[in-house]
Amino acid sequence: MNESKISVRYAKAIFAYALEKNILETVKTDIFLIYEVCQQETDFITLLESPVLKTSQKKKVVQKIFQDKINSGTLSFLNLVFVNKREAFLKNIARNFFRIYRIHKGIKQVVFTSSCEINDELRQNIRKLIKSEFSEKFELTEFVDESLIGGFVLRVEDQQYDASMLNKLDKLKRELIDLSFDKIYS
Repeated sequence: MNESKISVRYAKAIFAYALEKNILETVKTDIFLIYEVCQQETDFITLLESPVLKTSQKKKVVQKIFQDKINSGTLSFLNLVFVNKREAFLKNIARNFFRIYRIHKGIKQVVFTSSCEINDELRQNIRKLIKSEFSEKFELTEFVDESLIGGFVLRVEDQQYDASMLNKLDKLKRELIDLSFDKIYS
């Protein structure tokens, strides 16, 4: 089965469980913690993907890590993931859970990438601009990408506005190539 289908199926399952038990926000917090551990702890991912360790050993370690930190329903879900030997998909399951959660709550995902850290005043202005433009709930994620040289890239769902210097230089380069190409063949 396709990795994406597996992740989506499990994400839908935990989401449906959370809705049914009326613990959606609790489960969201739990899944966020699991996702953060997957993101920040490379040893954790190595453990999950290890072909050497038995699934039962992995399950014990993960239970010790999360047993006092997450809801018992979420912990039971983790056990199910391990019983079905799907632990390598845990990070993608979490990512898909958040996508489903945002759709359910009507939250747009906004990604702001700039060449350097932004200050609080600029962050508030960005939030006001997005709110006035889309008049919906949104979740703002910020990234720093020094390769942009300057400027920013703003992505809202599947729309993107690229005001980076890298993009402007790339456009200038293409125009110069087109001009030189036209001169050669005219």
